Amino acid sequence: MPLPRSAPIISVSSSIWPYFQPNPKWVSPLHLERLDQLLSLMAERHLDAVVTVFTGQLSGWYFLPPFNKPATAFYTDAAMWQAQELFIRNLARVLTSKNNVIGFDVGNEINTCWSTDPATGDAWMAKLFALMQEVHPQGLHVNGVDERPWFESNTFSPQALVARPLPAMHCYPYWSGSLKYGGPMDPPSIKLLAAMASLIRSYAGSDSGSDAQSKPVWAEEFNTCVESLDQKQNAEWLEKSVQAAIASGVGWFTYWDSHDVDRKFDFNPLEYSLGLLTNDGKVKEQGRVFKQLADAYRGKPVVYPNQPCPPPANRTHETGWRWMLDWMGWKPS
Repeated sequence: MPLPRSAPIISVSSSIWPYFQPNPKWVSPLHLERLDQLLSLMAERHLDAVVTVFTGQLSGWYFLPPFNKPATAFYTDAAMWQAQELFIRNLARVLTSKNNVIGFDVGNEINTCWSTDPATGDAWMAKLFALMQEVHPQGLHVNGVDERPWFESNTFSPQALVARPLPAMHCYPYWSGSLKYGGPMDPPSIKLLAAMASLIRSYAGSDSGSDAQSKPVWAEEFNTCVESLDQKQNAEWLEKSVQAAIASGVGWFTYWDSHDVDRKFDFNPLEYSLGLLTNDGKVKEQGRVFKQLADAYRGKPVVYPNQPCPPPANRTHETGWRWMLDWMGWKPS
């Protein structure tokens, strides 16, 4: 599938996994039909979809199948692999009939549910992507992990992740640690997306030579998660962050999330007001700015930086952040 796509994109979870596959040897036809309907409705509205497979967790809630195998067993148990393969093959039968499906996303920050050593994780990921490519060869498949594999030894190596055609990053000042080094409107927060993309490309550079700086990067999830910011401030952060990221060669953006969460539900307080729209569908200031950015940049070629940098010598949160702060030219007070 060519990059970039000119249509708007939205990442949609195919599964509350235990609903789709409550038994390792059976996938629900009803839920597959609902996925088919959802993808059709999205196509009517000119929306593309990346279909997330092993949902795992969403907004701090965990959706694990009854046959869940914890930690390393998720990646190594033969029966678990057979269940995973069955699920993907059933999903693929829905996807192949749709023209608006970009591909699969392995899972929503799958490493937050099942962690292992990177050698084991990389081997499983290679096997999984081979299966995804077999059943949906025209697709562009990604692995949307949280920020940890880029900063520490966690489940997948950065080299294996960046070797994918489109590495995906999840960037939140609150969760990524930006606020340790400055306020929510200071460079560690405003330039987080740009710096993370550069950090990702630094790992491509360790194996990929001179073309590493032209590596496409997708900001698959981003927001502030800073409760003290009002709508106007969040909109300002959004505009400055996206513009800085575009200047650093980021070409795809998916804001988390579309709507606020109704406060009648029990969630982490950070989760309630992250939407571009209110819970009843009114466009927020962030939504207005996001539309302006999309209108301004849609269809324009991505301009990649030409400043290769080697990755941190040792991969820890501290060394990763020191690398990004140096890249930003920011010295915390």
